[in-house]
Amino acid sequence: MTEPHDIDVLVAGAGPTGSTVAADLLRRGLRVRVVNKAPHAFEGSRAKGIQPRTQEVLEDFGVLHEAHAEGGPYPLAGLHLGPVTVPWKMQQRNKPTPDVPYPNILLLPQHRTDAILHRLLERLGLTVEYGVALEGFEQDTDGVTATLSTGERVRSKYLVGADGGASAVREATGFGFVGETDDSDKTLIIDCSIDGLSRDRWHIWPRASAGACPLPHSEQFQVMIRLKSGDTPNLDHAALAEQFHTLTGLKLRDITWVSVFRPNVRLVEHYRQGRVFLAGDAAHVHTPAGAQGLNTGVQDAYNLGWKLGQVIAGAPDSLLDSYEAERLPIAAGVLGKSSALYQNLSKHRVAGLKRGDEERQLGLTYHGGPLAPADAPATKTLHVGDRAPDAPCTAPGTSRLFDVFQGPHFTLLAFGPKATAALPDLTWPTEGAELHRYAVRTGSGIESGYLADATGQLADIYGVEGDALILIRPDGYIGSVITTEWVASFADSAKAFTLDAGAGTGRHRNPQTR
Repeated sequence: MTEPHDIDVLVAGAGPTGSTVAADLLRRGLRVRVVNKAPHAFEGSRAKGIQPRTQEVLEDFGVLHEAHAEGGPYPLAGLHLGPVTVPWKMQQRNKPTPDVPYPNILLLPQHRTDAILHRLLERLGLTVEYGVALEGFEQDTDGVTATLSTGERVRSKYLVGADGGASAVREATGFGFVGETDDSDKTLIIDCSIDGLSRDRWHIWPRASAGACPLPHSEQFQVMIRLKSGDTPNLDHAALAEQFHTLTGLKLRDITWVSVFRPNVRLVEHYRQGRVFLAGDAAHVHTPAGAQGLNTGVQDAYNLGWKLGQVIAGAPDSLLDSYEAERLPIAAGVLGKSSALYQNLSKHRVAGLKRGDEERQLGLTYHGGPLAPADAPATKTLHVGDRAPDAPCTAPGTSRLFDVFQGPHFTLLAFGPKATAALPDLTWPTEGAELHRYAVRTGSGIESGYLADATGQLADIYGVEGDALILIRPDGYIGSVITTEWVASFADSAKAFTLDAGAGTGRHRNPQTR
């Protein structure tokens, strides 16, 4: 007899990764619990850079306006070279474009990112269970039985370990965590106020291996002091103030958080063991250079959430195998990038301060993976597996494509009369994520089920000439490009994402299926 499930998914860890996957599951109507070993939410600034791609994720969840209100742009750097302060542009400030609405990194202390996501969870009806650790679990073919530090045993269909670099979930899987930790290289990170220091620069003292980044909408700075090899950190607040004064001549005060960072670059061997998944720092840990770790974790969660929802609704289990296949290579590449930036910083190279397009994570692609074969049809600008860009369009209540994408659904765009005519004949199951269908047409006017491409920019950005169907996954990546044999090709494509598209559903005659 199958043991009944208390919930659909148990999430261990309430940081940005765990909170993101929980929010995505909740908006799909699933039963979720989030437990967190620590007695309260994280209180420090630690990972403070929200990359453009992650801002798009936050917009999909409806909380980007909160992040923008509580964050701010990265300031210019100021290099203190003796009595001279030299301004330095660490990264290019880009202007928004029709396809990239948020082109620049956002400065947002991690505790505020956590708070924004926790408020979202509360609006979705979930309260994080603090001071509750996952002490162990057993899994079988039907689910996972987890034991909590409260003594409670919880039966779930799946378990997600988003419980950080010291992940108890990862330890229990027995997977190797390949990489190294350099205990001889230590950096102090301090949240504090600094008397007499301007807030319009990210101050850097290269010869002292120290820096101070102003945190937005506060009097605080995030101070980083790299220790010399063999130095023992003294975390006494008075000692920290004296050390900073010796290095810079400035006084810091009102310390609210302090940590010791050691370069720790590791990648787990696998992201999945049966019904157990790893995400975020539980799967990969980075140097802080380039602001990649938190962002990669959030995007792990964004990739996993919809897949769990679909498989729980009846999609093939192979969809969950694609999580590791898509995300592990991304993490490996990001680890290499952040490590290279950190090495340049450690050698006092200016290249270690420069930031460019690669860090923005907009160009990350799943092309060539199990859901995006390398030989799949493509447009002039996009391959299957690429990020689906924003674009101007006219539709009820909006003038941009990202508003059309927002939500836990798939989106199907039909370009041209033949593709549009095929829309009613395409079957989609009633279980799992919905399919929202739109015919793209030239000209103006607002009509339900249609997107007006009055300027032609939508077709140009998507590289479409002639007739085409483009399926957008719930995580904002191209799921398929279809240019012929509309019904059969669409049915074949849908098999990877859904249960049998012909089961329990009929033909939909409305061009927009809700």
